[in-house]
Parts: sequence; structure tokens; C-alpha cells
Amino acid sequence: MNTSLSKPVLLIASLLCTVAIAQAQEPPAAAPAQAAAPLPVPAISWEAPPLEPFTATYQALYKGKEAGDAIMKVTHTGGAQWRVDMQVVGRRGFASVLGLNLEQSTVFEKQGGVYVPISQATVRKGLFLGKKVSGTYNWQAGTAQWLGDLKKERTQPIPLQPGDQSALLINLAIMRDARPGGQMHYRYVDVGRVRQHDYQAAPDTENVQVGDLSYNALRVHRTNGGNDETILWIANGVPTPVRILQREDGEDRIDLRLIEYQGV
Repeated sequence: MNTSLSKPVLLIASLLCTVAIAQAQEPPAAAPAQAAAPLPVPAISWEAPPLEPFTATYQALYKGKEAGDAIMKVTHTGGAQWRVDMQVVGRRGFASVLGLNLEQSTVFEKQGGVYVPISQATVRKGLFLGKKVSGTYNWQAGTAQWLGDLKKERTQPIPLQPGDQSALLINLAIMRDARPGGQMHYRYVDVGRVRQHDYQAAPDTENVQVGDLSYNALRVHRTNGGNDETILWIANGVPTPVRILQREDGEDRIDLRLIEYQGV
């Protein structure tokens, strides 16, 4: 996990799949001897979950050691407007290493099946300093702009395109869009930067162990992150990923494991 303000923790929530495998039937006894034609294998049953309020708590590990906790919350604030928040709190000794003690939020509108960002805020707390950044997506003017503790070049207006997402909204979009074997493409516009985020879902589910629980989950990974990999697993009936793993240079760095989730 990259812990700068430009690369916030990515949390993505859940969908599910179940697999039914058809078996070939034997030909009738009276029929001439011939190979039975195999029945088609049904596609994995998959249905995107509705956008609903929830709170999810994760245990955060750094290189295999307990490092803190992360909480993701989705709230319906009225009408078409929603808010998604993410807070990471590091334990003593890890906060400075990981850049933990981070809070992020995005206010957005649900317009049909599209999530439209309205505003974004990031606060990073530290022992000797703190950083605050706030941004506005002005769709009428067609630009987004961030102010606060940023380099000057990252406070310049950014031209918006339909479908642009904040980092936290990409998480919800993956929840909505992931399908077995599918690809997802998003334009990230957040904290004064623009990037392309591309994701690939596995063709089938796999068993994932999280603590004492085992989930049948779909693996989704970012394909264009370079040496900074993001992998997550989403499971049936769980409104948020059961595990999120971030790797750097081929080594595990941050491992978020779901402890608890509940509807609000």
C-alpha cells in the first residue's frame, strides 16, 4: 500500500458467484455406440449488490505483523446523495512507517447506475504534522480542483470527463461492475492527479482463508499498477471485500482482513 495522499488505501466491496457444473449424460442403451456430447457448462451466477449503507472493520497487517485497523463506511445522506468514508488507524510504532492515521471521504450522487463525485477530503494525522486536502468536482464548470497541503501543480483545475471517479468511488464501482472473467476500466481523478485504473477479475472463484473463516471469493486485481499491486477478494453476501492485499516490488506490504461488517 502506498501511503501518500496521492495513493490512498483501496477498499472495494463485494459481489458473489456460485458455480454449477453440468455433467455429461450417458447415451440411451439402445442408441448406437458413440461419444456423448457434453452439456454446456453454465456461466457463474453473478448479481451486483445494491448500493446500501454498511460499516466494515478490517485488521491491518504490515509485512505479516499487526499494524492497525481500517474502517470503511457507506452512508445515505438523503435523496440521490451518498457518502463513502475510510479511516485507517495505526498502532504505535507503525503509524509513521505506514503513514496511517488517515481519513478520507467522498460525497457523491447516484444518477441511475452511475456514481458521480461531488466533493472529496483527505486528512492525514501525525505526531508532529498533519495534512489536509479538500477537492470539489464542479460538473457545471467541467473541472475538479483541490486545495490544501499539496504541491502547487496539483492545485490546478483538472478537466472532467463523464465517469470520472475518486479513489473511494472506484472501490464502489468495482463492487457494482465486477463479473467473473471481466475487465474494468476507470479514470481516477483525485487529490490533484489523473490516472487510468484497469482491473481484471478471475474467471472463477477460489477459497480464501480469513482468520478462522473460509470464503468462496472472486479475485480481482489491478493490471496497470506497475510494481504497486492491488489484489482483492469479494465473496457472496458480504458487502465489502473479505481481503485486500497490496504488494510492492513483488512483496506483501499491507494486508487488510475483514473482521466485522454490518448494515447501517
